[in-house]
This record gives sequence, structure tokens and C-alpha cells, in this order.
Amino acid sequence: MVLRKGLTAAAAASAVAFGFVGLVGMGTYAASGATQAGGSGLSIAAGTVPAAYQGLIQQWGALCPQISPPMLAAQLYQESGFDPSAHSSAGAEGIAQFLPSTWATYAVDGNGDGKKDIWDPADAIPTAATYDCALARDTANVPGNAQANLLAAYNAGPYAVISAQGVPAYAETQGYVRSITALTQSFSAPTTTVAVSPQASAAIYFAQTKLGTPYLWGGEGLASQGGQFDCSGLTQAAYASVGISLPRVANDQWYAGQHPSRDQLRPGDLVFFATDLNDPRSIHHVGIYVGGGYMINAPHTGAVIRYDKIDQKDYIGATRVTQDGAAALPVRGANNGPITAGSAPVTTG
Repeated sequence: MVLRKGLTAAAAASAVAFGFVGLVGMGTYAASGATQAGGSGLSIAAGTVPAAYQGLIQQWGALCPQISPPMLAAQLYQESGFDPSAHSSAGAEGIAQFLPSTWATYAVDGNGDGKKDIWDPADAIPTAATYDCALARDTANVPGNAQANLLAAYNAGPYAVISAQGVPAYAETQGYVRSITALTQSFSAPTTTVAVSPQASAAIYFAQTKLGTPYLWGGEGLASQGGQFDCSGLTQAAYASVGISLPRVANDQWYAGQHPSRDQLRPGDLVFFATDLNDPRSIHHVGIYVGGGYMINAPHTGAVIRYDKIDQKDYIGATRVTQDGAAALPVRGANNGPITAGSAPVTTG
């Protein structure tokens, strides 16, 4: 919770496998065309926000120059995981996690129904943007990056930012600014070619060493589990082998970097599948793209880690994992419970 709430609130055939190893080893990571953001500002990447909220976030994320739709989406995701019924132990409520006292000051009747309902995203999302812009006005005379200053004020309060004449030297606040800045990239539609992860080849190599391993629901490759994996356990372990910590569940791994289009896919990208292509919360499966329209994945009970085609009716998109993107992801509670906090480390420079 941020301080602003307290203050103001089976393996494939060997020939096929060799082809994939060669594809990765030879480094065929050619650049591809860019996906342009629409309008005059940043657009939200397709599939990153539940369709029910995308229009609201795109509209209200342009309320003032210091915010953007992807930044607003990043805040909502970190606060509640887009859950309009979220309720924290500290009393924060709704998709934007306002305390009632803060809500009373900044609430907006976003849908014009005569009510300002903290539980209604049509009111809460406009209010979150309104609050951000109020903080931007409060810190308008502070030197440095205006968006970083408002994010710091969101976490530590505007007085702390004004006193420090920038982002204050609080570990939590610096970590929050870093987290939202990185998550903003994860929610942004790419405007240039998405850089290929330098760790991708080694992550694929790890997954290839597990080909033929039986699937195990909840498997993380532990000795006590016979070295078996489920889908997200495999992707988590593959990237852990190159020093990148991913969350445990697939629909959280979705936000570990930017989202290349189908024609921009490169080996090492995570590819995702959902029951509702309009709602990333319904993501149920993840694999590691290896090229040629194939992925390595741990498919389901009774199967083994293998190569499968990605062109399936429930394919929702891909993520190009980055160190910063993964580090920015909030921590999910016990037993895959609600998101509770950001995990990005504080760095300088």
C-alpha cells in the first residue's frame, strides 16, 4: 500500500529439435516493423488491460500531460490487479485502492449517474487520474522529471517531494517510482522495434534440457517434485537460470516486459493463452517461443514438456521479458492471493 493512502488518503523429433537449437544458436533475431501508438499520446498494448476498462484508462490517462494511459494502467494493476472488489487490510477499497478519506476529497462521478462509488471502476478510474493530476500540480515547481515527481508524491506525499526538490531518498518511494516506470513500458504499445532479450538463448537452452519431463500441476522443478514442472513453473525456472525472477503464475508473467506483435516474435519471448482474449486475467497457459511458430511448453496433466505450435484459438499474445520489467512486478499474496506490493529493487544512476 502506498503512503498517499495514509496521508491523504514428450519431446519433439530430434530433427525438429536440432532445427530449433540451430535457430537460437545462430542468433536469427532480425529486426521487424514497429507497432505505432495511436493518437497523440501513448496507447495501451493490446491485451494488457481488461476490455471493460480499456476505454476508461485510455480516456482518463490523458487527463494531464504528466500522466499517460499506460502509466495509469500500471498503477491500477499494481494496486489491485484490476480487481474492482479489492479490499486491503488497511481499509483501501476498489480497483484504485483508495481509503474512504482520500476518496471523499478527490472522488469523481465519472459516469455521470449522480453517485461517486468507490467500488465502480467508472468512477474509481477517473478519480485515480484526477488524483495523479492533482499531485502533478502540487509538484509542478519541483525540478526534474515531472512524472517521476508525481509518482514520488503518490507514494510519499507532495511535501516530501517539495522538500527534497525531487524524488526523496526513501527506499520505498524510489522503488515505487522505478516499479511504475518499468510497468508503464509493459503496458505501452511499442512505438519502435522491441529489443531482444540478451538472456533469451540461455533461457531456451534450459527449457530444452527439460524436454520429455512429465507435467506436474504446481511443479517448480523441485527435487521433492521429481524435477517436474507445470507451464509457468517451467518458464519461471528457465528465466531464473539467467538471473531473472518471474512471478509464479502465468497471468502475472504476462507483464514482465513489452508485448511484441505476432510478426515481431523472437526466440525467448513468452507466449500466452487465455480463455477470454479480451481479458488478460483469464490467461491460463504460457510457453517459451523458439521460432518457426513453435514453443516449448509444459502442456497439461498426462503430457510431457514438448514443442507445440503457438497458433491456437486461445493465443492472446507475447511478452519480451526484461530484467526491469520482471523486477517491477508486484508481489502476489499467499496461495496466489491478491497483489500486495511492488518488488522492484532500488537502484541509483
